[in-house]
Amino acid sequence: MKRPLAPRDEPAPIRKERNIQFSKFPPGQVPEASDYLARIERVEAEALVEKRAVGVAYDLREHSLQELEGTLEDKGYHLDNTLMSKMMRALIYYVEETQLHNLEAPLKPLKRSQSEAYTHAWERHPHGDHDDTPPEWREYR
Repeated sequence: MKRPLAPRDEPAPIRKERNIQFSKFPPGQVPEASDYLARIERVEAEALVEKRAVGVAYDLREHSLQELEGTLEDKGYHLDNTLMSKMMRALIYYVEETQLHNLEAPLKPLKRSQSEAYTHAWERHPHGDHDDTPPEWREYR
């Protein structure tokens, strides 16, 4: 996933706290996955064994949930694949991707004002009488 380049002034971090759900089998993967994620730079991880989850906190400018879960799957961990988990995962991926995309957007609008675009269009539009009805029909009584 493409990361925006950080300007010289360090922006405030965009801290995200998420839970990564794991499947029931194989057992014992939550503490191992938590230890693995805790070794990644700028990622905080906490094993939530009773929930079969790992709580993670990270800066969105450095990591994303999709990246972290992809890394876990590449290492052989089995994530929860219930419909609700898949839907929540897809929603979070979309939201984070949109936030990263919006960070790359220019701070100033391209036009000075929204109405400026309409002003230019009106200036190019021919002015005067636009009625195509012949004058004798307009004055008909």
